[in-house]
Amino acid sequence: MIASQKIDDAQFKFFLVDDRSNDGTSVAVKNAFPFVKIISGNGSLYWNGGMRLAWKTAVLERKFDFYLWINDDVCLYSSALIDLLDSYSSAKKIDGKEAIIVGSFEERSKSKVFSYGGRTDSGPVFPNGKIQKCKYINGNFVLVAKKIFDVVGFLSNKYIHALGDFDYGLRASFSGYSCYISKNYVGTCTKNKELAKWCNPKFSFKQRAINFYEPTGLCFNEYIKYRKKFWPKSWFIYALKAYAKLIFPKLYNNLK
Repeated sequence: MIASQKIDDAQFKFFLVDDRSNDGTSVAVKNAFPFVKIISGNGSLYWNGGMRLAWKTAVLERKFDFYLWINDDVCLYSSALIDLLDSYSSAKKIDGKEAIIVGSFEERSKSKVFSYGGRTDSGPVFPNGKIQKCKYINGNFVLVAKKIFDVVGFLSNKYIHALGDFDYGLRASFSGYSCYISKNYVGTCTKNKELAKWCNPKFSFKQRAINFYEPTGLCFNEYIKYRKKFWPKSWFIYALKAYAKLIFPKLYNNLK
């Protein structure tokens, strides 16, 4: 869904990656929105791979002024895109250059309860009507200006599913660009409340160990690459904590 308000002189092109879904997504989208370019995946792209494929396809077609990531599990408010662009304009006035804007989401069943958006080392950054900087970005609904893309590039191919969004925000920061959250909540997106399988005591050790390396679990090898890249002096501490959570899951809350 896109903002219903008019945005003067703006042109949009939509790219959708259907990674061999079996629920009729491509047919439904093609019938309802024939202007959407549908890209078929190989069935093993997951989030990071699918988003990167859509992005690369967009760039090959045209050099857009902005690139907008949108997850399929979000429900956007009618003012979502207006809010993102307004936040971008405010950030640019402050920084004097482009900035990444990440949309903030609240739980579908609980208004004003944060689910996804921007974070710092202390936790989530909650919208308050003004733009605020964040360190880590959730890739649910993110606006990236072309000038930032020209420097930072695509989402990294080092990740299959998760961490690509966090990695991108940190790479942008190291390149001199700031990340901000939207001024207001831009929509709803339900967050998974249950502990991940790899550190959840209700699963057997074998089940936890398998999920420890799976793309939709911790994906330990990629997780360590990420930690080594941005925390080169302390990555091993995170590795030890991960193993501790796997082996002794009941201690999870004590090892945040």
